[in-house]
Amino acid sequence: MNLTKILTIVFFIAALGIGYALYSGIQQTIEKEKEIARVESRVKAKLELIRSAQEAYQATFGDYANTWEKLIAYVDTGKIYVIQRTEKITMLDYGAERSEFFYDTLKTVAVKDSLFAPSFNPKTLPELPHEEGKFFSLYAKDSIRNNINVDYLEVVDTYPFDKTRTEDAESERRRPLRIGSRTDITTAGNW
Repeated sequence: MNLTKILTIVFFIAALGIGYALYSGIQQTIEKEKEIARVESRVKAKLELIRSAQEAYQATFGDYANTWEKLIAYVDTGKIYVIQRTEKITMLDYGAERSEFFYDTLKTVAVKDSLFAPSFNPKTLPELPHEEGKFFSLYAKDSIRNNINVDYLEVVDTYPFDKTRTEDAESERRRPLRIGSRTDITTAGNW
């Protein structure tokens, strides 16, 4: 064998090794992104459940639950009233209309039955789906803004699965997953 054949074989083997290393690195990155997307979709689904429970709590009591115990108890034993609204419009002599609204409570439905799957355990509501023994942080507060009573709600994933999500990230979308805000009147998510 001459030197050219030996070098060709060595370079071919080196090219195969480098190609495999590149492929493996790219594949690992793709799999990690898929895993992050799977976990974050579970976190988002849990945040949406919490938002639904908090909105029902607010509709019943006038403000958001400020502790997990209150929210869990409400989800476990609370009721949502099914109300029918009817309107009666009367024409007045001078062409104007007068509207009268009538409200009738038709029935009550358990919060657990109306908002959650039958197998849902309310005690798992504050738990992070990806970190056993860890919980979402909950902030709920009443405040006066422009002489109007407003409620603030914020629920945050305190241990993000994607370690690049930090509180000091410039983009709101790169911060830990959350619903609501401590400064704005919203229950929207940051995704």
